[in-house]
Amino acid sequence: MALSRRNFSALAGSTALGLALGGSGGPGAPSAYAAHGAPTGPAPAPPSADGEPHTIGYDRYSLLVDGERLVVWSGEMHPFRLPSPSLWRDVLQKMRAHGYNAVSIYAAWNYHSPAPGTYDFTGVRDLDLFLRTAAETGLYVILRPGPYINAEVDGGGFPGWLAATEGRARTDDPTYLGHVDEWLTQVNRIARRHLYTRGTGTILLYQIENEYDAHLDESGRAYMSHLYKKVRADGIDVPLFHNDKGRNGYWVPGSFDTGGEKDGWLYGFDGYPSPTQTPPDWGTFGPGGAKGGASASPSTPGFVPEFGGGWFDPWGGAMFDGKGYAESRRTRDAAYERRFYLTNLANGLTLHNVYMTFGGTSWGWLPAPVVYTSYDYGAAIDEGRGVTEKIAPMHQLGHLLQRVPDFAKLDRAAEVKADGLKVYHLANPDTGAHVYVARNDAADPVTTDLPTDAGRVRVTVPGKDARLLTTGLKLGGRILKYATAEPVLCVTAGRQDIALFSGRRAEMAELVLKCRTEPSVMRLDPEAAWAFADDELHVNVPLGQGGLTRVLVQKGESETPLLLLFADDATVVRLFPYDTPSGTLLVYGPALLRHVELRGSEVHLTGDVTETTSVEVWGPRGIDSLVWNGRRLPTRVTLSGSLMTTGLLPAAPEVKLPELGGWRMRRENPEAGPGFDDSGWKTADKRTSFSTTPVPDGRPVLFADDYGFHYGDVWYRGTFTDSTGLDEVALAYSTGTQGLLMAWLDGEPLGTHRMPVPDKDTTTRQGSWAATAAFPVRQALRSPGRHVLSVLVRRMQRDQDGKGLDTHKTARGLVAATFHGASPKVTWRIQGAAAPDPVRGPMNNGGLYGERKGWHLPAFRDHDWEPTAFPRAARYQGVTWYRTGFRLSVPADVDASIGLTFEDDPYRAYRAQIFLNGWNMGQYINNVGPQHTFVLPNGILRTRGTNTLALAVLSEFTTLSGPGKVSLTLLGRASGGLPVAPV
Repeated sequence: MALSRRNFSALAGSTALGLALGGSGGPGAPSAYAAHGAPTGPAPAPPSADGEPHTIGYDRYSLLVDGERLVVWSGEMHPFRLPSPSLWRDVLQKMRAHGYNAVSIYAAWNYHSPAPGTYDFTGVRDLDLFLRTAAETGLYVILRPGPYINAEVDGGGFPGWLAATEGRARTDDPTYLGHVDEWLTQVNRIARRHLYTRGTGTILLYQIENEYDAHLDESGRAYMSHLYKKVRADGIDVPLFHNDKGRNGYWVPGSFDTGGEKDGWLYGFDGYPSPTQTPPDWGTFGPGGAKGGASASPSTPGFVPEFGGGWFDPWGGAMFDGKGYAESRRTRDAAYERRFYLTNLANGLTLHNVYMTFGGTSWGWLPAPVVYTSYDYGAAIDEGRGVTEKIAPMHQLGHLLQRVPDFAKLDRAAEVKADGLKVYHLANPDTGAHVYVARNDAADPVTTDLPTDAGRVRVTVPGKDARLLTTGLKLGGRILKYATAEPVLCVTAGRQDIALFSGRRAEMAELVLKCRTEPSVMRLDPEAAWAFADDELHVNVPLGQGGLTRVLVQKGESETPLLLLFADDATVVRLFPYDTPSGTLLVYGPALLRHVELRGSEVHLTGDVTETTSVEVWGPRGIDSLVWNGRRLPTRVTLSGSLMTTGLLPAAPEVKLPELGGWRMRRENPEAGPGFDDSGWKTADKRTSFSTTPVPDGRPVLFADDYGFHYGDVWYRGTFTDSTGLDEVALAYSTGTQGLLMAWLDGEPLGTHRMPVPDKDTTTRQGSWAATAAFPVRQALRSPGRHVLSVLVRRMQRDQDGKGLDTHKTARGLVAATFHGASPKVTWRIQGAAAPDPVRGPMNNGGLYGERKGWHLPAFRDHDWEPTAFPRAARYQGVTWYRTGFRLSVPADVDASIGLTFEDDPYRAYRAQIFLNGWNMGQYINNVGPQHTFVLPNGILRTRGTNTLALAVLSEFTTLSGPGKVSLTLLGRASGGLPVAPV
């Protein structure tokens, strides 16, 4: 039963919290949907901060928002992986236009907290701004603030300073919970201003913890209970959930104490199946029990908070054979998405979040050791914000689930079999519509007869693909008997209904309408053919022959005309429905529709164009002119009732990028010299640590985190005098994947040691990237007296602690120094990053000399540096900086996505940190890869102005080092875009 306002307010410790959660009556309870009937009018208005209170409930089928069914079709993006707030709106608008009705986001604790008790939600960290932008875009928000998130970020999202604190993380340890409560207080203070229940925002769901399978005992239950009650006490009154790491049935309703609340918890699980795997039955209709997925919680709707929209790639590119994310996108392509997502739909999953939909960039020292800078993920929207071919099934399914309400409530129906296909049959008990998912798990196409309630239908399903068919679907005032093309939407625009169907290019689409009387049919494009017989209208269309194919059906069964539209995948993604207070519009032609306003008889459209195109609009009666991006277009009225431009919008203009020249260089690492003044460094003399790495007996703690250095490179200087007989120095260090150590004795290089390139068996290894580098030193000890051992450690951040073993506290930096042949008394000093950058944050910089002195900043004066040119070929152990400036003049109405590309002999052993206008945009490792192009996000990149590029190149001395060729690369362009404010 529903939680009362009185009880809920008492539980939350607050008053006037807004409307309470709707309840679940269990599997057999009548649903609000049945009581209200299947809605047949226009789609509900997009969510917004409308000032009106709302209810959020659920039954076993779906969420119930204000008593109406809602199928959630969400995409994951992370604001922290796009450090340009202006571009948040760009990605959100692309998601909304292509069918998503929600966005799921992590809030990363480490991103907002540079030190205990210090929190930053300004600038690129402005969570309030992101939530406002999502509401303005018309998207629900699924908020996931952890405290643990994983997400392939440093420490799984735990702040660096937590590694040096007492208390076992991800348990009910009181010290840890004290820090957690502080974090949640900060997040929830912002979140409760954006709850959809209050009408002040669009937060629909809220996640606590993530993939928590470490402590299923009393401690874990107490931990989850604490998080639940804390979030409720902070005033968060939307449904809460946890994302189970696989279909384990962990943390289903009733697993822990929720303070008496019965109906505020949803079970969710994630899935990342391989392209070679047969799509699993993980939904409501699965095999049952915990391992059946959603069937572990039969009273709540099927929910996948993460379902693979790609996969991450490790250093060296072992996951995709060194080919990078292009290979991820190839193997997990649109056909992959149709097979797996349609299987999810057929299994009763109605809350679906695609991880990732936009991956973005793990800039600075944000990434966990398992991934490199790019987090493109092979997602439908690539790292450069370009919409890829993978968007087609997202677009089709998203608009279908929003615009055709029959899909919100489906039961498994009678078993259907067809030769060579796996067939799922479902039916809506309220409307009588039937849904068939025909899946082909073989490599070759299958053509067969599919038994349906409307008779046998001849279908072809390409290899490793799937097809959605429907019968009995209501199309406005008419009834679909069957269609071999997939329904995308049905809307009412003006005085006619419009139904859109799609399929693969060159397929023959067949559609049959039930007609008691013969209608008047008009073929508006030459590709279509039709015939009427036996009370049925048959329409046949070859897809993709001429773009969009239109067939107008009038009179007969209904007085309201029905316009049938047929499109292939490339065409359907250029059709955009948009709801306005005056009615729904359907827009065809541009690459992206961002916004629509009706001003009297004028339709004002904003959006993007990439290739030459016309614009066609179906909308409310009385519209007679189109204005595109502020420019009035000549138009004509078509026989289909649309308003179409008589001319063409031109393709986006070419964008010319300058060559990078005028480089200046300067070597650094004076820390290696014996005369360097390190008196301002911290003395490394601690004897105990909270790290999970043991402190060597009788020796000082050298772990970087214990001295407050949590991100980037760390320098050590060990001073000693008693060196008689000293033969070798062994330096034990711990860095994470691809870390390295460089050592000098009295300014002379001893050598470089680095961690191995991971393979497929070690890409997710936790806490084990440690090694010992042994250097002979007898020849280097040329004189008695004072000696200085200088060590630079490139740390690659902390483990993610996925198993809840505190591995995020594994030491980083030097672990121990062992001297062979002598036992000198060593005084150690340590230096890492200087004070955190007040704008860019603590993850922007490490402890290189040039970083501490501001060599990466655009205002730094480098006029006395040595001029140089690329390619470079020098043998040097240590750090060399290169700086140049360049000017861009991209037209103001063009959105150009630009990257920086490195090319060099893969044998050369060096790596480069990339600083654009002071922002650390990532790390390139020449002899490891696979990443060679780095996205430079607009806002940080001045597309109309001067930019400063700085490269901090770390050379290993084992080979001649570069850089080789460094150039700007155009990743995409579009006319339109959005205004971008400088960051």
